[in-house]
Amino acid sequence: MPYPEIMIQGMRQELARLGIEETKEAEQVEEAVGGTEGTLMVVVNSVCGCAAGGVRPGVAMALASSQSKPDRAITVFAGADIDATEKAREYFLPYPPSSPSIAFLKEGKLVKMFERKDLEGRPPEMIAGELVNAFNEVCSKTDAANN
Repeated sequence: MPYPEIMIQGMRQELARLGIEETKEAEQVEEAVGGTEGTLMVVVNSVCGCAAGGVRPGVAMALASSQSKPDRAITVFAGADIDATEKAREYFLPYPPSSPSIAFLKEGKLVKMFERKDLEGRPPEMIAGELVNAFNEVCSKTDAANN
């Protein structure tokens, strides 16, 4: 049974305010993956403390401080957007499901993955630094020039 929307609305808004598109349906995830030229960042949001204390603030810091950014960013909410989350995780194979997590896809192929174990217990500044490194690694120079 999904989390009640009233319980997670504020958690959703944290990422939406950053310009990260909410994808609540599997079809929206498919469109984003298939319809994005360049790099797509997919944030699997969660109600857990590591999402609140580290991941969402870390994503915000990375997007605010990096010259190089993904061409597009979407989010699914584990425990709420059930079908969308399952669809997103199909693109993350061979990695097992974990939330929160952050994946980078380029032309629909997984190129970088941060699982919960890579994020949990880390301060937002550390997560932001790792994300900036990932942006620099997976976003092409052309991508960076467009952002």
